[in-house]
Amino acid sequence: MITRKAAENPGAAGLGHSPASRGTGPLLVREMPVSATLAANEVVAARRSRGRPVLPLAFGEAGLPVHPALRRALASATAANGYGPVAGHPVLRSAVAGYWQRRGLPTRPDQVVCGPGSKPLLFGLLLAIGADVAISQPSWVSYAAQAAMIGIRQHFLPAPPGEGGIPDPAALATAAASVAATGRRIGSVVVTLPDNPTGRVARPATVQALCEIAAANQLIIISDEIYRDLIHNPATPILSPAEVAPAQTVVTTGLSKSLALGGWRIGAARMPDGPLGERLRRALLGVGSEIWSAPVAPIQQAAALAFAEPAEITERIAASRSLHATVAKAVAGVCAAAGLLLLPPQAAFYLYPDFEPWRAHLRRRHGVTTGPGLAGLLLNRYEAGTLPASAFGEHPSALRLRLATGLIYGDTQQRRAAALTAPDPLTLPWIAAALARLEEILADLTKGALAAATPGRAPCRHIRPDPAQAPSTNRRQPMGLPDSGMAGTILLHLTVRAAAHDAR
Repeated sequence: MITRKAAENPGAAGLGHSPASRGTGPLLVREMPVSATLAANEVVAARRSRGRPVLPLAFGEAGLPVHPALRRALASATAANGYGPVAGHPVLRSAVAGYWQRRGLPTRPDQVVCGPGSKPLLFGLLLAIGADVAISQPSWVSYAAQAAMIGIRQHFLPAPPGEGGIPDPAALATAAASVAATGRRIGSVVVTLPDNPTGRVARPATVQALCEIAAANQLIIISDEIYRDLIHNPATPILSPAEVAPAQTVVTTGLSKSLALGGWRIGAARMPDGPLGERLRRALLGVGSEIWSAPVAPIQQAAALAFAEPAEITERIAASRSLHATVAKAVAGVCAAAGLLLLPPQAAFYLYPDFEPWRAHLRRRHGVTTGPGLAGLLLNRYEAGTLPASAFGEHPSALRLRLATGLIYGDTQQRRAAALTAPDPLTLPWIAAALARLEEILADLTKGALAAATPGRAPCRHIRPDPAQAPSTNRRQPMGLPDSGMAGTILLHLTVRAAAHDAR
């Protein structure tokens, strides 16, 4: 029997120690910080629960209601309580195969492995491959965090100028050779298409070049395409690595972003056709069988409807895409007007503004010299949540922030539904109020900065898109809003840790 006193002092009872070490030291547990994005969401939620009016720009949630057809499908499936196949129900895998076929990727149901979200599938793939991984800098928080948990090394490589989510092919070739010279091996490279945190889409020529380098170095390509259906302008060219290198590319996707089903936890992976794909599938199923057993049965039935893409579902995704483009462009407009460095968002609900032009001003007026410091200032002084670039693998000194706009569509289901259907969502009172507040925050944050700018140097401006790349929408797009920040004491610690690198 363990007494209360012993429970409060495990060492005294010998808990957690081998016979040789019993009583000789404290219980040892590996430190595993919560993912920076999820930690940010919890910090914001805690502040809101205390009545604080936090502006939520930290968490990458789509912020929209569940489509009624999906709710009905889920409700009708609640009697399904069996485990089912590890790879997922055949009906779901057939629907997912059809989804990819409609996007130019011939897919058989036996190439599809489903799981409780794309995140565990990505973890399973990295674990199955077992070698070092190359990722772009910046990149989504969980790639490097998962690599660290598995015990493999992550190699951050810059993205080509103007792009995001893809390592520069020349840098990848150099890294593969230099790592091999040390006796290690890069076994995979991750591409995010489109990208989180930058909201950018890799150019087809860059994807082609990366596939050639991957083939020359026998690298498995993992293409995370969870935002593919949220590219703002349908004319924006997109090339999946699976179209160029089908025998060595795994594609992952899910419903968390396109249909705002983050809480339902369902994702899918498309294995390459051929021997490599067969080995990867067996390994991924082995991982899944030991970690999640099988996707949740009722969710699978609703997900099968979503991936089958009836007209009502594709119409909802189109409306979501338009809303994301409208609000993201509005945010970008105010950042541009303030003189921040920013590439225009091309997809989803992310922006990645750079406060570098205000570095001297931020240091002088606010004592801020790092991205986490800037995010902390925005949270603690202005009640605005963002994530610093350090959470995405960049150095803490970088003054870039990721802004996620999906949670300003409304704080109730009714308001979010109204945002989806409004001819001009920017005129809705709650969205307009959020934009006005953002303008006030940015104006106060940078007060006096223009006057302090280097004489003779024009303020930096938002980089305007090429006409062919410009987001397409028939909604009015006023230029009006800045950004905001995030990271309380706990979150600051987490994001610095994420940069170092433990943790969509």
